[in-house]
Amino acid sequence: MTTAPPVPWSTIPALIEDAANRFGDAEALVDGELRLSFVELRDRIAGSAAAAMASGVAPGDRVAVWAPNAWEWVVAALGVHTAGGVLVPVNTRWKGTEAAYLLEKTSARILFTVTDFLDTDYVELLDAAYAGGAAGERPEIVVLRGSVPEGTVAFADYLERGASIGADDQAARAASIGADDLCHIMFTSGTTGLPKGAMLGHEQVCRAYRSWASVIGLEARDRYLIINPFFHSFGLNAGILACLMTGATILPHAVFDVPSVMDRIPEEQISMLPGPPAIYQTILNHPDLDRYDMSTLRLAVTGAAAIPVEMIHQMRDRLGFEKVVTGYGLTESSGIATMCRHDDDPAVIASTSGRAIDDVEVLVVDDAGAEVPRGEPGEIVVRGYNIMAGYLDDPEQTAEAIDDDGWLHTGDIGVMDAAGYIDITDRKKDMFINGGFNAYPAEIENLMHPHPAIGAVAVVGVPDQRLGEVGYAFVVRTPDGGDLDAETLIAWCRDQMANYKVPRHVEFVTEFPLNASGKVLKYELRARALAKLG
Repeated sequence: MTTAPPVPWSTIPALIEDAANRFGDAEALVDGELRLSFVELRDRIAGSAAAAMASGVAPGDRVAVWAPNAWEWVVAALGVHTAGGVLVPVNTRWKGTEAAYLLEKTSARILFTVTDFLDTDYVELLDAAYAGGAAGERPEIVVLRGSVPEGTVAFADYLERGASIGADDQAARAASIGADDLCHIMFTSGTTGLPKGAMLGHEQVCRAYRSWASVIGLEARDRYLIINPFFHSFGLNAGILACLMTGATILPHAVFDVPSVMDRIPEEQISMLPGPPAIYQTILNHPDLDRYDMSTLRLAVTGAAAIPVEMIHQMRDRLGFEKVVTGYGLTESSGIATMCRHDDDPAVIASTSGRAIDDVEVLVVDDAGAEVPRGEPGEIVVRGYNIMAGYLDDPEQTAEAIDDDGWLHTGDIGVMDAAGYIDITDRKKDMFINGGFNAYPAEIENLMHPHPAIGAVAVVGVPDQRLGEVGYAFVVRTPDGGDLDAETLIAWCRDQMANYKVPRHVEFVTEFPLNASGKVLKYELRARALAKLG
């Protein structure tokens, strides 16, 4: 374990102020016609913080954002941080019931959202959830973009509230925030069937992503196309905050598709482009690649899937990337634990997830918690400043995840080589990855159970050529549910949950295989599903 120098700021508000002082009139954020310098961005965030204070947001209060990548997301979210609030990002693929659960769980005072993203009106989804019996009271809703329904507030009107807060009072609030205060509650789906809120603090996030930015080599000259959603640790911490740390320009990208990404690279002189391996492979295979000027590309961060060594060579040779890096982390570890270094051999980058970042320990252990010999598989555990404070209002799950010695048990199986690099060989029990999103069968089952025709349901992940893995649901109908068919059930699921959670296959059964204690034998169901799919 190596030691990094101390960070010059221990809170996000201090980071924002420092970025304005260091980078001044340089371009901080570009979104369509809007172009903000670091000073202008700082001032807008201060105005957003004042509006939050005027709206009654006190230190420690939770405020949610349910919206795609856009400048308003940045200003609203960082305004919450600067007012001492705790940000609760909401997955844009979630449905109203899922979002309502999160709002109730966190007692969110305000929800920032949109009404016109991909033909989806999030206010409408939420209203339907509350009308259907969702717990708690709907928080105040501020609409960042789109039409403003009755009972909600436009973002511009919200910002006007800030005029009632003096600049000295706003600055004093920002200065009062402590390094150990919470900055985010980021929800991660869990094997218990309900999402869990990982509580993260200001200093740990600042330290972790200063280390990340240093390993990547992100610099003030970089123009960063942030295709990773802001609600995710990568988009928020490794995107927005890393740019503020280094002086790189934030360019939000709301909807990921390769043609629009390829257009923006020459248009905006993009130099930093993160993404899953598929995006780079698609660009490399594009028939018109030679028509695009990719010469500004410099940095790439990838992972979450197998990476061919040859692809890394082509990314360097054909696309011009100077540095290609992979890494590994969990929401519970602030989203980061290990990283390759840019000067690692392509074979190392392709076949491992790197070694521990500075001031963080990573081991591979057996069931008793003892380190296994290098080269042998075991569970990956992580310890360091980057580990969450715990799960929100869930001490039992926290104790299960973090042992008495401070080790976070990831549930991921891996092998560590002599140099400390890890290779992830298996994933959390039962979890599958659909199009890059972690999907947890227990959560999906929990969302399906309310259907009146479902008596019992068990979900497993199966391979899919396009999405990597998809859900396969085994369903036992209720006595009155004999008319329920797979197509109808799948359509119902699309209205109840994020698309990546929706099972693509449904098989009706009369019973599940059980062990002696009555637990469903998922491995038998998975084998049966694979046999059916051929």
